[in-house]
Amino acid sequence: MNNLSLKFVLILFIVSLGDLPQVVAKTEGELEEGMVNPGHKEQPAWFKVSFLDLFEDIAEAADNNKRLMVYYYQDGCPYCKKLLEENFSQREIADKTRQYFDVVSINLWGDKEVTVGDKTYSEKEFAEALKVQYTPTLLFFSEDNKIVFRANGYYPPEKFSALLDYVGKKQEKNLSYQDYMEKINPEPASGRLHDEINSVTSTTDLSVHDKPLLVMFEQRKCKTCDELHLDMLQRKESADLLSRFNVLVVDMWSYDLITTPKGNKMKVRDWAKQLDVKYAPSLLFFDNNGDEVFRTDAYLKAFHTQSVMEYVASGAYKTQSNFQRYIDQRADHLREQGIEINLME
Repeated sequence: MNNLSLKFVLILFIVSLGDLPQVVAKTEGELEEGMVNPGHKEQPAWFKVSFLDLFEDIAEAADNNKRLMVYYYQDGCPYCKKLLEENFSQREIADKTRQYFDVVSINLWGDKEVTVGDKTYSEKEFAEALKVQYTPTLLFFSEDNKIVFRANGYYPPEKFSALLDYVGKKQEKNLSYQDYMEKINPEPASGRLHDEINSVTSTTDLSVHDKPLLVMFEQRKCKTCDELHLDMLQRKESADLLSRFNVLVVDMWSYDLITTPKGNKMKVRDWAKQLDVKYAPSLLFFDNNGDEVFRTDAYLKAFHTQSVMEYVASGAYKTQSNFQRYIDQRADHLREQGIEINLME
């Protein structure tokens, strides 16, 4: 690519920014109440390892029927932390992102080389060229190397999920982002932790074992958590199965101290990290010795949620190590009793 073509491409980048919705993020001096600068935050392992040759990344994404998402971040950015913790910690969002995009991260103040055609910038020089002012800033590229959407600042999970659909399904070719959002009107999560079902003797000491323990690692802004508690766990069979466990619902990002089933005292967030809990909701089951015996972090409807609980409560996991076989056998048994099985209810 000659210099004239490169300049034209960069002009297209910058000009396109003016036609897109501009979301103003708070600066470091304007944090929401209770928020602090978190320092370095580890990014998901599924982010692409890139040599930061953006045209090459765009082409590779297109070859896999994906688009490129460039994530501008900086250490100490609380809104980057929210994006990684509150959004990408929800499996539905993480899976949707991976389905539609290759994600490449660029440090707002970094010195790594970013290649655009035959020109090379440092990370911070490229940020200046594209007038990146905020973190997180997400730049979504089309297959012809143009920015089709620019998200300045943090989007809450329900709006972020809708944005992934908008760009991932190439809806910008049909209607504006504003019209799209008005059309689908995504409902926000409740913003609360559903800990009313807690049945443990102590919410801070799990080292006493008189029943199997079910710990639900969740977070407040989580529609899947809402659906789990407001629908699937409200059903009679679910309630009967829950009664066979000591149950504790925890915020997976909490700094509260807890004594684990093995008697170790630590912050909830550190325990979640030690257990490698990545998604909300994650249901972890522990036996009377405090050993984890099973977990699920997938999106499950009622039948599978109930099957997981029965699998552990009945002790079937001790004799049938293949959960899918157990599911099939349980479904056949219920059908023999004339009970209709609908896997998606």
